[in-house]
Amino acid sequence: MKNQEDFLQGQILLVDKPLTWTSFQAVNKIKWDIRKAFNLKKIKVGHAGTLDPLATGLLIICTGKFTKKITEIQGQTKEYTGTITLGGTTPSFDLETEVNETFPTEHITTDLIQDTIPKFLGEIEQVPPVFSALKKDGKRLYEYAREGKEVEVKKRLVTISEFEITAINLPNIDFRITCSKGTYIRSIANDFGKALQSGGHLSTLRRTKIGDYNVDIAIDPTKFGEMLPKKSEN
Repeated sequence: MKNQEDFLQGQILLVDKPLTWTSFQAVNKIKWDIRKAFNLKKIKVGHAGTLDPLATGLLIICTGKFTKKITEIQGQTKEYTGTITLGGTTPSFDLETEVNETFPTEHITTDLIQDTIPKFLGEIEQVPPVFSALKKDGKRLYEYAREGKEVEVKKRLVTISEFEITAINLPNIDFRITCSKGTYIRSIANDFGKALQSGGHLSTLRRTKIGDYNVDIAIDPTKFGEMLPKKSEN
C-alpha cells in the first residue's frame, strides 16, 4: 500500500477513465482521495494526455515530482479502439453534437473500406475538430464553435502507424489505430467517411495504450480511495 511520501516523491497511476467524465474530473478525484487519506493541504497531480468525455480508457495520472514526466509520457505512441458510424456527419465529429448531414452508404463494400485504409497510414494531414480544446488567439476552439462562430483551423501532420478494421457491421465499422501525439481520432472518422464518398462520425472510442502502458492494468478512479489507507492507519 502506498504512503504519503510515495505520492509526494511521485507515482504514475494508470486510470481507466469512465464514460462522460472529463480528464480534469479524473485528476480531481485522484487528488481529492490522496489529500483526504493523508490530510494533505496540497499535492501536485496532473494527467499526460486528455481524453474526451465521450471516450473511455487509459488516462495516465502523475503525482508529486513525477508531474515532470508528463511531457515525456505525452509524446509516446497511443493505441485506440472504437467505432466509426458511416452515413452521417456531426459538427463535433462525434456524438457530442447531433447528426447534421446524411449520406448514402449502399455503395460501401468491405473491399472499398479495406482499399481506403492505406490513404490513412503513415504521415497524414488532418484538420482538428472545431469542437476541441486547441487554442486560437487565446480562446479554445470549442468556445468559438458553441458561439456559432466560424474559425479557420490549420491542418497538422500526424503519423498513423497502424489502422486495422476489426469488424464491419454497416453502418458501423470497428477499428484499432496506433498513432502519434496530437492525432484526433474524431477527425479520422470524419475524413474516412469522406474518403468512402459518404460521411462518418466517431460513435465510440477507447484508449488502450500509451507507449508501454496498458489499460488492462488501469484502476477504476471511483474505487481509488478504497485502495488508500484510512486516517486511523496513518
